[in-house]
Amino acid sequence: MTSSPIAVVLPGTGSDDVFVTSVFRRPLAAVGVRLVAPAPMPGPTLADAYLAALSRAAAGGPILVGGISLGAHVATEWALRNPHDCAGLLLALPAWHGRPDGHPAAFAARHSAHVVRTRGIERALSDTAAAVSPWLATELARAWRRYGPWLAGALEHAATRDAPTTAALRGVRVPAGIAACVDDPIHPTKVAEAWSRALPTAGLISTTLRALAADRESLGRATVLAWLRAGGRP
Repeated sequence: MTSSPIAVVLPGTGSDDVFVTSVFRRPLAAVGVRLVAPAPMPGPTLADAYLAALSRAAAGGPILVGGISLGAHVATEWALRNPHDCAGLLLALPAWHGRPDGHPAAFAARHSAHVVRTRGIERALSDTAAAVSPWLATELARAWRRYGPWLAGALEHAATRDAPTTAALRGVRVPAGIAACVDDPIHPTKVAEAWSRALPTAGLISTTLRALAADRESLGRATVLAWLRAGGRP
């Protein structure tokens, strides 16, 4: 009996595997793909831990890889390093390409890290809850408390880590599905569009944060559908 193909999907900055599972498990299952969602191993080596997790998962053969925000960056970095082990990319809300300087997601991560270091996680959560939608405040409260004393370091690491450049993206040879939220100022649609133009075989589907608030799977469905439209096959 042939086992189901797997997709290893990484969380975004300050997020966790619980959110990834809520977004991707059912949309992937609908096309016969099993989700593997690594838990964050927070600290200044967060991305390296994710890269190692992807390599372990690929020991048995090529896998789908992907992520949300920072997770999308790291998954693509791994795909570029391991082209024969990657069967496709699932990329939700890429936040920048190349250097993070000047991008809203990087600024937000640096600001949150500063508040965590100077005032503590609970004060940072309180400040954030006043500025974001209730569903996102709830997600962050769970995830940030899981990071505990390593939260600030993880946020700082994410805010300073380069994403693949558009020139590097042109070297990806597998189908890539990209999802963007048109009402998300932290992950501007123009970034997702730049990724889509640079990747040789990519699909891009837009959704909204409003839809995500009501249905976490809306983001996963958009990403998986974009991958299928790009020629992806389970």
